[in-house]
Amino acid sequence: MKFEGTDTYVATDDLQMAVNAAVTLQRPLLIKGEPGTGKTLLAEEVAAALGKPLIQWHIKSTTKAQQGLYDYDAVSRLRDSQLGDEKVNNIKNYIRKGKMWEAFESDEQVILLIDEVDKADIEFPNDLLVELDKMEFFVYETGETIRARHRPIIIITSNNEKELPDAFLRRCFFHFIQFPDRETMLKIVDVHYPDVQKNLVNEALEVFFEIRSIPGLKKKPSTSELIDWLKLLMADDLSDEILKNRDSGQIIPKLYGALLKNEQDVHMLERLAFAHRRESR
Repeated sequence: MKFEGTDTYVATDDLQMAVNAAVTLQRPLLIKGEPGTGKTLLAEEVAAALGKPLIQWHIKSTTKAQQGLYDYDAVSRLRDSQLGDEKVNNIKNYIRKGKMWEAFESDEQVILLIDEVDKADIEFPNDLLVELDKMEFFVYETGETIRARHRPIIIITSNNEKELPDAFLRRCFFHFIQFPDRETMLKIVDVHYPDVQKNLVNEALEVFFEIRSIPGLKKKPSTSELIDWLKLLMADDLSDEILKNRDSGQIIPKLYGALLKNEQDVHMLERLAFAHRRESR
C-alpha cells in the first residue's frame, strides 16, 4: 500500500513521495518544518491510510533515549524486598516497557512516531542509533535481546530548534514540509470547512499571507492558526465584508489573538498601522 493522503489531510506530491520512499527503504522518515504545518498529524494520517496501529512517543526536554526502550524501577524493588514481597524474585516485575519496546513486540507492523526529537538533549538521537539500525536492543537486567517482530514505520518530527547529529541524519530519509502556498492552503481549508463561504476564505487568506509577509515577525501565523481563526470568524458570524472593507490603516485583523502569539508582533503591527495612517494623511 502507498500513502496518498487522506480525506482529512492534504499531502503534497513531494510529501507522499517522501513517506513512500522511507517505507521502501525501511528508514526512519525525518520530517522538519514550521510548527503548525502538520508534522505530528502526518503520523496519525499515515497510520489511518495504511490501516496500521500508531504508537506515539512525545519527547520532552527531560526525555532520555533509554526511556523509549525500558525503565528499571530499582527503588520499588528495594522497597518490596524490605516488605518481604515475593514478586522481588522476578526482576521483570520492575521493568516498564517503553514505546520502542511496544513497537518491536507488536504482532503487526506499527507506525512509531518520535515527536519533536530536537527537544531532548543533543545526545538523545545518538543514543538510538543502534536501535534504529538493527531494530534490537539488549536488556541488561534480564540478559535478553529484544528484536522487532516487524520493522516499524518510524516517523520522526523536528522543529529545527537544534542541529541533529550527522550519524543520526545518515540513517533517516529527510523531508522538509514547505509552507503551503495559496492553492494548497485552499485545499486544506476545504478539508476542515467544506461549507465555508468562499469570499470569506479568500479575504481571510489575503489577510493571513499579508501578515506572514511582514519582515521581522517573531512568530509567523501557521496553518493550524489560520484554521482556528477561520473557525472564530464563522462562529462570530463575521461576514467577509468586515475583512474586505478593512480600514486602510487597520493592519491588525479582527480576533487577531488566533494568529498573533506574542506582544512584540502585536506592537509591530500597531506601529506599521500608525506609520501607514501618517503617510496616508
